Amino acid sequence: MRFPLILCACAASLAAQSPASSNVRGNAFPSVDSARRVIFHIKAPTAQKVQVMPVGGSNGLGKGPFDMTRSEDGLWSTTIGPVQPGFHYYWLLIDGVPANDPGSETYFGWARQSSGIDVPDPTLTFYEPKDVPHGDVSIHWYRSQVTGKMRRAYVYTPPGYGANTQARYPVLYLQHGAGESERGWTAQGRANFILDNLIAEGAAKPMIVVMENGYASRRDETSGRGNEAFPDLVMQDLIPEIDKAFRTRTGRLDRAIAGLSMGGGQAMQIGLANLDRFAGIGSFSGAGARNFDRQTSFGGVFKDAAGFNGKVKLLWIGCGREDGLFAGSAALHKALEEAGARHVWYESPGLHDWQVWRNHLHEFAPLLFQGKSE
Repeated sequence: MRFPLILCACAASLAAQSPASSNVRGNAFPSVDSARRVIFHIKAPTAQKVQVMPVGGSNGLGKGPFDMTRSEDGLWSTTIGPVQPGFHYYWLLIDGVPANDPGSETYFGWARQSSGIDVPDPTLTFYEPKDVPHGDVSIHWYRSQVTGKMRRAYVYTPPGYGANTQARYPVLYLQHGAGESERGWTAQGRANFILDNLIAEGAAKPMIVVMENGYASRRDETSGRGNEAFPDLVMQDLIPEIDKAFRTRTGRLDRAIAGLSMGGGQAMQIGLANLDRFAGIGSFSGAGARNFDRQTSFGGVFKDAAGFNGKVKLLWIGCGREDGLFAGSAALHKALEEAGARHVWYESPGLHDWQVWRNHLHEFAPLLFQGKSE
């Protein structure tokens, strides 16, 4: 059965609320009021039941699904909240069938295009576009020898990159989480604005940021999670390609890797296995202490703490306190402390969501590439 999905704007409601910044241009709903309550409207005259479903059943929007109420003309509406500020995925359930909200932009998350809403936080502006010099985000295509396929990376180049043609820059490889894509850090995370603002303040070094898809399979792989070949792709294909196509600094002190959730685990796996190529590693809600053994974990790099501390300029581990992964991350922090491995531990309020990871990048980036280059 097909349902007509037509947004309806209510003039009386608009006086007390504003359309979400994540809306499709010209659409009034979803909207957010000053108390961080979110109002959803959808017109589906033939539907019997319509609900708002935060993806996963619960996120910063709360624990759903939330029932919508039907008016006589087939307009369904509901108000939820106050909700947590930040970016949240959601679906509409139309008679039990998940559908995207035509009033909202869609973002690749949970392995499909999903509606998303960005709820502002009036106390935080570090990820908002400001009147400062801006870098560029380009899409760079290349052929991977590991996968035998064409790949694309999103690449942020800092303000002045195009004008300062003799300048070379350090590189941060920045990875998304499970079920997301290389678009995540710019579309959902606003990484480019975070870096623009930090660089404008003089708080972070100008740097290139490379964002690739964390899923990669070898030519002959037909099973598994689909990301088993990603470490080889990074080391054999991606780094050489970026160093060839962009004006990078190529010493280990000028190269870092970080990521969120799955990408945080990948950053630890790749970075710690290749300390001849990376001196900075960051895990945002992605590292835990399950079966941690300082003698054997991560290839035994923590067995010699003094040697590790001499090689790694920055190992950064963070997690939100309300995240289900917090206990494991905190346990890893404690284990590294006991092993004498120098690192930064950062805990903050929040769930397993983009508001936490925006904050993590904001805290992590200024610590990168300090001191002399190689």
